[in-house]
Amino acid sequence: MAEWLKKHNFAGEYRIKMTTRLLLVRHGQSVGNVKQILQGQDNGQLTDMGRDQARQVAEQLRDEPIDAFLSSDLTRAVETCRIIATPHGKDITTTPLLRERDWGDFTGESIPDLKDKVWPDNVETIEHMKARARAFLQLVRTQHADQTVLAVGHGIINKAIQSVYFGKPMHEVEKMHNVEVREIILHSAV
Repeated sequence: MAEWLKKHNFAGEYRIKMTTRLLLVRHGQSVGNVKQILQGQDNGQLTDMGRDQARQVAEQLRDEPIDAFLSSDLTRAVETCRIIATPHGKDITTTPLLRERDWGDFTGESIPDLKDKVWPDNVETIEHMKARARAFLQLVRTQHADQTVLAVGHGIINKAIQSVYFGKPMHEVEKMHNVEVREIILHSAV
């Protein structure tokens, strides 16, 4: 539509509101989730249950018209996204913008053992995560205007995306469960 307007010299004379539907998904259960390991930007692997969870979402969304599939470039998210995309016969595109929070020196540590430990300086800041979230939302708005996009990310980056979208602090965004799907409607003018 935007291309048609520009071709016919309507650009600038009319503003059309484009709506993009973003289906934000958290990856399936991973081995690290089960073991309560802080995975961060390690690839991780899905459990059999995680693959089953992804197949259930694939079945639920089988008849949903989805134009594009995006994923974090970490293995646990890529595998989840591939399973969900299979009934649609579409490729997936990966992006580091959807990676989980970089936990620095805490990566690979047992979550229960971290209570009361001093955070290392190399943990990714909330501000940096929100900057990635803003960049991701802009990418979806510009590259997928007027489409339905399914994006598989991770618990905390998905929180950051919703925090930016809703304009509220991350601690006010409810935690997403494995393979939970949340819808976000993005508007942009052309």
